[in-house]
Amino acid sequence: MTAPPVATIPFFSPDLFEEDRDALLRIVHAVGTGRDQRFILGERTARLERALAARIGAGGVVACSSGTSALTLVLAAMDVGPGDEVVVPAFGCAPLAATVIDAGARPVFADIDPVRLTVDPAAAEPLITPRTRVLLAAHMFSVMADMPAFRALADRRGVRLIEDSALAQGGRLRGRPAGRWGDAGLYSFVQVKTFGMPGEGGVVITDDAGLAADVRMLRNHGQDGVHRFVHHRIGHNSRFDEVMAAFQLHRLAGLDDRLARRAEISAYYSRRFAPLAERGLTAPPEGGDGRFPYVYTVLTDDRDALDAHLAAHGVTAHVYYPRPLPAQPAFAPYARPGGSWPNAESAARRTLSLPLYPNLTDAQVEHIADTVCAFTDVHRGTR
Repeated sequence: MTAPPVATIPFFSPDLFEEDRDALLRIVHAVGTGRDQRFILGERTARLERALAARIGAGGVVACSSGTSALTLVLAAMDVGPGDEVVVPAFGCAPLAATVIDAGARPVFADIDPVRLTVDPAAAEPLITPRTRVLLAAHMFSVMADMPAFRALADRRGVRLIEDSALAQGGRLRGRPAGRWGDAGLYSFVQVKTFGMPGEGGVVITDDAGLAADVRMLRNHGQDGVHRFVHHRIGHNSRFDEVMAAFQLHRLAGLDDRLARRAEISAYYSRRFAPLAERGLTAPPEGGDGRFPYVYTVLTDDRDALDAHLAAHGVTAHVYYPRPLPAQPAFAPYARPGGSWPNAESAARRTLSLPLYPNLTDAQVEHIADTVCAFTDVHRGTR
């Protein structure tokens, strides 16, 4: 008799917004039939910016079309361009390097901390030269970078600090929210992020009023928002959608509950996986300062085997960055000749991320944890 198929637990939830379907439809109708016919950068966007600024105590929040666009706008507002260098992590998403190159500057890759998996300030400091304009620190998976050290380093060396907190909404370090440590920070609202939405979007966060004003101008083709068709700078089309602004305002009230559920699942995983270190699997510790519940990632030399084992038991895992950025064909020409990034190379070989989203059931979470533990039991004698 053939065994029934194993129900699959997806890595990305297909029904994150199911409970908000009716609200979304009402919002689409309201915006689409509104008397003002304002579909971008209207009052709903302004209200969302004010709400997020109040939530984290920021001087300014500027909504734009994506997290990548937020980074592009900040670099442009800082006048980063040809001849400049930006120190970036050697491990992470492509925009960390691509936005720098698009600005005409050169990314300088710094190795990561082997535990945090975020860029290491001690590795970044020797890379600062007279050409360095910006340090770009990025939070990774569910751990904030060492922002106090980066803030002190930027101040000591006289360079700007950008905090790529695209995925870290809800994180705090020493009581300060993610996004508030740099000269500018940012969030992404792509659907799988902690404050995701069914579309693209993001915000720039800064206490620098002049920088915020420049970003506002740059996001809308260099217009100042007062004099239409007067273009003060070469800008971008990076405007925020009014439907999504209203939808995010609707969902903001439930954000803390969703973050709490994510944190609960993360803590459960960490409790279950803590004993597995001696079996070759390293998991993040439970709780701790500078944590945020976005993606739950473990380290193991048996990644491919663990991934296959999970799939065979109905669990979809995910490998985010299988190559360090300097090893990517697009970015290798910018890497220093003979450079070595051993911690980034190790992370690229060993990271595996497990499902983590608020609508996972307790039974699903237990099954995921049981499956990981069973794998290490089987493989303990083969290492």
